[in-house]
Amino acid sequence: MGGQKKLNLKQMERMQDKKDEEGKSKDKDKKKKEKTGAPKEKKPLSILAPEINDKTVGEIKKMHVLTPFSVASRFGIRMSVARSFLRELEEKDKIQLASGNHNIRIYKAN
Repeated sequence: MGGQKKLNLKQMERMQDKKDEEGKSKDKDKKKKEKTGAPKEKKPLSILAPEINDKTVGEIKKMHVLTPFSVASRFGIRMSVARSFLRELEEKDKIQLASGNHNIRIYKAN
């Protein structure tokens, strides 16, 4: 029933001045952000799996959970390559299958 009270002229002028000042400061902030924030270039993902040597195995053993996503992001390779890389490591007994289903497999280091 009541609703908000209608503002008088002085109050409306003050609110308009505040909005104008905020708008100017936001424009300045946007200009600063545009100048400083240069977009990063994306590197193309590798199609080749990393070689299985002591260095890569050591880096994999540092990871607590081995999923295709974690390996792909760590080595900069595609997901399909990461899956095959993990299968290859499992065949060579470098890692063990901890859990999984038809969608994802979770491995752990030996």
